[in-house]
Amino acid sequence: MNRQRFVQLSIGGLAGVHSPTWPLAAWGSLTGPFRQELTVDAGRLARSMRMLATFGANDAGGIDRVAFSEANVEALDWIARLLSDAGFSTEIDLAGNLIARKAGTDSSLLPLMFGSHIDSVPGGGNYDGQVGSMSSVEVAATFAAAGIVTRHPLEIAIFSNEEGGKTGSRALAGEVEAFELDIETASGLTIGEGLKRLGGDPDRLGDARRERGSLAAFLELHIEQGAVLDADGFDIGIVEGIVGIMRWNVTVDGVTNHAGTTPMDRRSDAMVAAARFVDLVHRTAREAPGRQVATVGRLTAEPGVPNVIPGRVTLTLEIRDLSMDGIERLYEAIRERSESIAEESRTAFSFDRFYTSRAAPTDERIQARVASAAAGLGLSARAMPSGAGHDAQSIALLAPVGMIFVPSIGGISHAPEEHTAPGDVTNGANVLLHTLLAIDETGL
Repeated sequence: MNRQRFVQLSIGGLAGVHSPTWPLAAWGSLTGPFRQELTVDAGRLARSMRMLATFGANDAGGIDRVAFSEANVEALDWIARLLSDAGFSTEIDLAGNLIARKAGTDSSLLPLMFGSHIDSVPGGGNYDGQVGSMSSVEVAATFAAAGIVTRHPLEIAIFSNEEGGKTGSRALAGEVEAFELDIETASGLTIGEGLKRLGGDPDRLGDARRERGSLAAFLELHIEQGAVLDADGFDIGIVEGIVGIMRWNVTVDGVTNHAGTTPMDRRSDAMVAAARFVDLVHRTAREAPGRQVATVGRLTAEPGVPNVIPGRVTLTLEIRDLSMDGIERLYEAIRERSESIAEESRTAFSFDRFYTSRAAPTDERIQARVASAAAGLGLSARAMPSGAGHDAQSIALLAPVGMIFVPSIGGISHAPEEHTAPGDVTNGANVLLHTLLAIDETGL
């Protein structure tokens, strides 16, 4: 399938360009050619993406803009100025989130929130989080240039410490635990110290919590971070939900013994059992209906020397799926099948769950709005899950959420080689803009 590229009908920059202005009362019923042709300024968006890439740039072509670093603080200050120029008031909330607000024409309506994050992993790329953040800023600038005021109040959120545990968005949902504030981050600061540096207040983090139902909806644009859209030739991904994750430590106990004097038919080799288990995990996940994934990502043998049969192997099992019940079903199938391996190899398996992240389905009504916006812009789209965690996962505890994906070339992410074509960034920003307008005009 060849991608259908949308030709821009840009409004222009904020300064020195004549733009149509619509009175507040008229916007709520505005339809027709103007609304259909309203698009972001592709050149301005590309320039802002390039500028953001200078904050924390490294010699490898990527960024080291880790949460709470000087580059992170400077980038937030710059974005706040852009949003102020677009008519938004800005503040750093108690959780270190940059929150920008603009009133709507109907004070009885709940706010529409959109945004993402700008912090990176060490040695990260220039698109993860940045595409959604700068597209949100560009939508604000487009509205300002066109003189548009929405019916709903608008909130743009640039969330803090997404890469280090989604601290900012989880704080809005009341999910950050006290012990997390003492965790040291890649910046060298603890999360608590980092929040203070951004202008937050870790001692009052509980007050950052928003009530369920306090937002009309939340939208996040993001790069896919996988290769599906790029490989299959789709412009837009309509995210059905953000997968849940469960992780277990798995211990395989056998008998430690001499590698030279123990016959092959008298061994209780924990490594052999573990090897069969790794293959079992792969086969079981592939054979089960659905789009679940299962991974063994770490394995350690004891005593770990060449001439001794391993008596114990510890490894990790991770399962991801859009359904928490689906994760449990796959786990049970793997656990039950491991009993046969244990019996055949004269070993024993034990499982200890140590991590759970709940799945977050996106709102089907927002999915429909995203699909309609993409179709109206002449863009191809497909429904798909998000295999990575996002801030929208936290906000789903408060409000209906939707996510829009754009292609990641080669599926590369969290690396300097991470790349999304400028046209794809613009497409995503336009889908974000038109989805917001549709929700603002007709609700969910």
